[in-house]
Amino acid sequence: MATRTRRSQRRTEALSRERIVEAAVELLDTAGESGLTFRALTERLATGPGAIYWHVANKDELLAAATDAVVAAAVAVRAPAAEALPSSAPEEPEPPASPQDGIRTVALGLFDAVDRHPWLATQLATQLARSPWGTVTPRIFESVGQRVRALDVPESSWFTVTSALVHYVLGAAGQNAVNSASARALPPGVDRTRFLDTVSTAWEELDPDEYPFTRAVADQVRGHDDREQFLAGIDLVLAGITATQHRESRTAQE
Repeated sequence: MATRTRRSQRRTEALSRERIVEAAVELLDTAGESGLTFRALTERLATGPGAIYWHVANKDELLAAATDAVVAAAVAVRAPAAEALPSSAPEEPEPPASPQDGIRTVALGLFDAVDRHPWLATQLATQLARSPWGTVTPRIFESVGQRVRALDVPESSWFTVTSALVHYVLGAAGQNAVNSASARALPPGVDRTRFLDTVSTAWEELDPDEYPFTRAVADQVRGHDDREQFLAGIDLVLAGITATQHRESRTAQE
C-alpha cells in the first residue's frame, strides 16, 4: 500500500511539473521571455507560488525546461513498429525511410519549432553556449548524431559532421525567426511579398562592377520559399558528407 502511494505521488508530481512547463511555453509564446514571471504563471495556473517553486527552483530552470520540452517534441521521430497496429488504431506518420530522410525530418522539426516559438532561437543559443551539459544540447546532438552514424560516417568524424549539421540547422532557423519577427513588424499594407520585391529591386540597382553576383541572383529573392531553401541547404550538407566519404574511401584504397 505504501509503495502504491509513493508511485501515485510521483505520477502526480510529474504531471504537475509537466503542466507548469506547458503553461510556461504558452506564456513565452504570447508574452515573450520578459512576460514569463512566476506571478503570471501562478495566475495562469490558478495556484500559489509555493506550488511552482516546489517543482521549479527559478526562472532559468523554467526556461531550460520549456526549451527542452519544445525541442523534445520537435525532434521526435517515430521508430518502426515491432508489429502492425490494430485496424482501429489511428494511423501514425511513416518513419523516415533512410538516415538522410531522418536528418531532414529532425532538421525541419527544429526549423518549424523555432518559427512557431519566437523565443526559442535565443534560448537554444543560450543553452548550447552556457549549459551544454544540460538536456537540450545532448538531445539535439543525439537526434542528429544517431542518423549521422547510420550514414556510415567514420567514428572519428561523428562530432565534426554532427556539429556542422546542428550549426547549420540552428543558424538558419534562428535567421528565419529574425526574418519572421521583422515581417510581423512591417508597416500596415506591406507584406512579405512586397518586402522581398523591394529587396530584389534594390539589389538589381546595385553597381554591376562592384556587385555582379548579387545583381545576378536578385530576381531569385522574389517569392522564394524559406522552408524549401532550408531543406536545400540540408541536402547540400548531406551531399558534402557523401562526397567526402567517397573521397576518403578512394584514398584509403589507393
